[in-house]
Amino acid sequence: MWLIYGAAVIVAGVLAARFAPAKIGASLSARRDVRRRGDEVERYDPGRERRAEQRARALLRSCVNPDEWAMYSELGFIRVWGQAATPASDALPRRESDPPYAYLIYPHKPIVAYVPQTSRLLSEYCVEFGDLERPYGSDRLPPSDDVLAKWLALTADEHRLITTANMHLAGRQIDPARVRRDLARLGIWDREQLGRAQRVGSVSEL
Repeated sequence: MWLIYGAAVIVAGVLAARFAPAKIGASLSARRDVRRRGDEVERYDPGRERRAEQRARALLRSCVNPDEWAMYSELGFIRVWGQAATPASDALPRRESDPPYAYLIYPHKPIVAYVPQTSRLLSEYCVEFGDLERPYGSDRLPPSDDVLAKWLALTADEHRLITTANMHLAGRQIDPARVRRDLARLGIWDREQLGRAQRVGSVSEL
């Protein structure tokens, strides 16, 4: 009887010695994971994105002209006049008689090319600029940084941007009705800006 009991104690000791390190290691690893998650929660700042957007807006304002900044602040997008050959699509081939064109830059949406005189929508150009320095969360830039990146690319080298971007017919990602409403708002905004400029000019002449 004692022999059997002693053998059982020895076997139990051997098993404990064999598996205890694995259990201890797993326990320590689990504790480190919990502590790491806790540290990440502590490091997470819910106001970080808001402050990042505030800094992005300040940077955008320092780069674009006053009219573009006012347009973005009031309407939520920026218009950039086209400089290269008229953008064409399979359905809308370029014609020498085509009027000048322009682009609308939205945050985190494709760039939309259109004809200002007729509000005819031409194409959408999909480009993305990731925020590769963020330690966690989405890799997207703050909205105003995204607008600035598109604005810089478009004004610095329009031809390169429109030839390397993924081009689609208008309406692929942005509702054409929304774009036309935005163009109508832009038309009203342009007329108001012109009226303000004329009033300021009249006052300065007095």
